[in-house]
Amino acid sequence: MQDTGRSRAAVIGLGSMGLGMALSLRRAGFEVPGCDLSAAAVERLVAAGGTGAATPAEAAAGADIVVSVVVNAAQTESVLFGEAGCAAAMPQGAVFISAATMAPEAARGLAERLAASGRHYLDAPISGGAQRAAEGALTILASGSAAAFASARPALDAMAAKLYELGDAPGTGAAFKMVNQLLAGVHIAAACEAIAFAARQGLDIRKVYEVITASAGNSWMFENRIPHVLDGDYAPRSAVDIFTKDLGIVMDMARSGKFPVPVAGAALQMFLMTAAAGMGRDDDASVARLYAQIAGLDLPGAPKEG
Repeated sequence: MQDTGRSRAAVIGLGSMGLGMALSLRRAGFEVPGCDLSAAAVERLVAAGGTGAATPAEAAAGADIVVSVVVNAAQTESVLFGEAGCAAAMPQGAVFISAATMAPEAARGLAERLAASGRHYLDAPISGGAQRAAEGALTILASGSAAAFASARPALDAMAAKLYELGDAPGTGAAFKMVNQLLAGVHIAAACEAIAFAARQGLDIRKVYEVITASAGNSWMFENRIPHVLDGDYAPRSAVDIFTKDLGIVMDMARSGKFPVPVAGAALQMFLMTAAAGMGRDDDASVARLYAQIAGLDLPGAPKEG
């Protein structure tokens, strides 16, 4: 690999998204130390030319850029300020890029705490899935100070096909992401309801998929998730529990702002019921399996009785 002279960019959280982002940074010439609770995930980064670190602090030492790809605000706070957190280990003037989905006020609070220590915080939730992460083709919804953007830009260029610069206030990117998650959750729930409804009508659901993806009722989520149902493959690309969390945040924001979100609320209940049925860690298309259980339908890959 040709050395581009770029800096050290640490990645905290090497799941399907974080590992792809780390590999994109490595291809762009960054030195990439990485940290994850899974030793296997760290080993995959090392095999691709990165280096392993035992803690966020160890990964962040000497890094001009730290990319955090964890699940929520609580995990982000732990990464920054917990035991062996990275905030104190980051050089002065370094930037922390937070990709977690969280409420806007949580992002603002974390940004204020980090800024007080002389480091920058970029609120930068992501969209696009694991494949786009690995291709360096994510959509990033970012907000933060001009200094945070300037420090983060080389890494953002390596990880994103589309970068939306949404203002200088952390929390704005988080708010945009919650609009996306409201729609994503509703669309997944609707897609699963529709394919189960089709199965109840005795239709060939593979033909239904072919017809609907060429019709006005199609959505990106129908096109992306229903193949999981057709194949009976519920290995988690994005888990049910992600949407119980994210739609829960939407409901909290709506309640706080006295704004009605009844469609999002109905979708949240479907994800909660699916999780309660033991499928919380399975692919979010498992909502279709819940409908199948309720209605006594046979879907591909469903366990047979007897």
